Amino acid sequence: MSSMPDRKSRILGGLWGSLVGDALGVPVEFQSRAARVADPVTGMRAYGTHRQPAGTWSDDGALLLCAAESLVERGFDTTDMAQRFLQWHDHALWTAHGNVFDIGSATSQALMRIRQGIPAEEAGGCDPSSNGNGSLMRILPVALHALPEEDAVFRDRLQRASAITHGHPRSQMACVFFGLMVRALMEGNSAGTAHRNASLEFERLYQDSPELEVFHKVLLPNLGGVPETGVNSGGYVMETLHAALWCLLTTDRFEQCVLQAVNLGSDTDTTGCVAGGLAGVHYGGAAIPQEWRDALPRQVDLTGLFTGFIHDLFTKSRTM
Repeated sequence: MSSMPDRKSRILGGLWGSLVGDALGVPVEFQSRAARVADPVTGMRAYGTHRQPAGTWSDDGALLLCAAESLVERGFDTTDMAQRFLQWHDHALWTAHGNVFDIGSATSQALMRIRQGIPAEEAGGCDPSSNGNGSLMRILPVALHALPEEDAVFRDRLQRASAITHGHPRSQMACVFFGLMVRALMEGNSAGTAHRNASLEFERLYQDSPELEVFHKVLLPNLGGVPETGVNSGGYVMETLHAALWCLLTTDRFEQCVLQAVNLGSDTDTTGCVAGGLAGVHYGGAAIPQEWRDALPRQVDLTGLFTGFIHDLFTKSRTM
């Protein structure tokens, strides 16, 4: 790239990049890595697994957009955010084409609890089997919105936003690690430096947590040197976080990162979404291939939401 992206470009890159990565993965979700080796994804495809038009984002992108809209209109308010998640489930809020075609079991169960009157931050499952990637996939807007806050507030907001659907400490901590990575990338660091800084800060924050050991693969100083055979890409939150970081650390362009993420197979839309968010923040919005952005539906709506998100971050007494 000819110049380093500014903060606005990085924020927009993260938002657009998440949707692009998600949409690249939707047509091949649940397909094996061997299938991707035989027929690698190289651009936007139509139909496939979910029979959706090219450029369609999944529950990942829709819930991310619901979170972004909530932050713009209400600030950090988990009750409001949870209600928008329900509007997505029940009335297709922020879907690409007006239909909900995929939802994780932990998210589905949490939304049922919210509908029954359970407070938003108590709705997410807290048992070890509830550590899918359903909060990690939508946490980027919360991380971006909390950038000006002190460390304690930054961590608290990420954990509380995760708890709406995923309340186990592991899922909450994965969202915090992702947020620390976003914050380090926003500062203009290289991917490797951002990973080192995020890892050190994460270990400081959670030095007394029994869950810290679970993050050993994410915290590896040589994570980028792990062979592809050592990277899993299923729906477990630790696999998604590890795979997305690995893709960022082993590539040097946005399109390389997201295509590598999708071509790992399995939970392709979420790995693509999380990797796309990181790569978008790292490389900036201009690095995203225009044809991929143009393939996304609801361009006017997306531009309006993202413009409002940027305006909210750069005004209201915020220092970016």
